[in-house]
Amino acid sequence: MGPAGGWARALATAGVVLVSDQGSKLLVTSSLGRGESVNVFFGLDLTNTRNTGVAFGALEGRGAIVGLLIGVVLVVLLGYFAANATREWLWLPVGMLLGGAAGNLLDRAREGAVIDFIDPVAWPAFNLADVAIVLGVAALLYVLEVAPGRR
Repeated sequence: MGPAGGWARALATAGVVLVSDQGSKLLVTSSLGRGESVNVFFGLDLTNTRNTGVAFGALEGRGAIVGLLIGVVLVVLLGYFAANATREWLWLPVGMLLGGAAGNLLDRAREGAVIDFIDPVAWPAFNLADVAIVLGVAALLYVLEVAPGRR
């Protein structure tokens, strides 16, 4: 696959993640008032909540620092992908990371905070963009360190 194919796949993946994330957030915010919660099954609630920080609420209320950190990470990721777009399967984690970051950045631009709603017991609430970011990091590490044909 050439570089254009890698970019097309990464952008398509990012689009699927972004639409899924924003659609699920719209569904939750239109069904539950802010702070409202509904039990899905034992140990898991859907809760309409906001997070102005990053993972686990770190850097809460420090929007400029959060924005700068996200921007730097995205520039590094895109630079690496631009130089390695033909690498087998690299498009998948890059697309997941871009889509997840875009979903949470849209929330920050629109609401000043990220909309979280998946609320397990004894764990901070999160959303589908967060899931894509975590899985994207794991997949990126796999592609870079474990996958056959690694350089």
